[in-house]
Amino acid sequence: MKGRIAILGGGNLGKAIAIGLASTEQYEANHIFVTRRRLHGVEDLQQLGIQTTSNNRQAVQESELIMLCVQPKQLEYLLIEIRDVLDPKKHVLISTITGVSIRDIARLTLEEFPIIRAMPNTAIAIRESMTCLAAQNTSDDLLKEVQAIFDVMGATLVIEEEMMAAATVLGASGIAFCLRYIRAAAQGGIQMGFHAEEAQKIAVQVCRGAASLILQNQRHPETEIDKVTTPQGCTIAGLNEMEHNGLSSAVIKGIMTSHRRIGKITD
Repeated sequence: MKGRIAILGGGNLGKAIAIGLASTEQYEANHIFVTRRRLHGVEDLQQLGIQTTSNNRQAVQESELIMLCVQPKQLEYLLIEIRDVLDPKKHVLISTITGVSIRDIARLTLEEFPIIRAMPNTAIAIRESMTCLAAQNTSDDLLKEVQAIFDVMGATLVIEEEMMAAATVLGASGIAFCLRYIRAAAQGGIQMGFHAEEAQKIAVQVCRGAASLILQNQRHPETEIDKVTTPQGCTIAGLNEMEHNGLSSAVIKGIMTSHRRIGKITD
């Protein structure tokens, strides 16, 4: 999709999207606008050539693709602020806001716009995001164009909107869950005798390798696990101890707790 992009909300995710877009060949950095009430939080983007401003209306007027990246409680105020400069013939709205439906956004715009929900994660800054997309009243061609934008910044999946809460937990919060495992693994490495930086390097590369095995071989994780669990070996002993202490159960319970929390936010 050609044109300029306004990212309204320069928080962690908004900044990550901007950095990811600027690192591709699809968009020139000076065609990306990031807005934030206090610009001192986005000064690093200016060094990349990305335009920053506290003026949401100006960013919208100079762009075609509008990404809504504010907190849920800020959305209504934002859409009221920019509503009279939004043009349904010019603008496409993409929302990354947790728990806010396409219907909620449409109700606030007062006019019929192409609206797409996108749930990337912060790895989008290094073009390794998992982004789930959902749309209503949007042409297949337009959805494919938006999907192509996110494709160059990781992997994408088009889903039904009713699954967006689950996608938020598994795909966006999932970054934190994986990082917490890496931290725990590194702490175990330190206890065994590695220096902190050595333990972290090993834990990070192991997780990267494990994920790559699944992606490249397209096999179930247990298939790869079986390759390293020899009879009476140390690996199966460690796995069994982790399971006895509730590893899988704890992960599933944590994911479901996050999912219930999103439900409370949207109620």
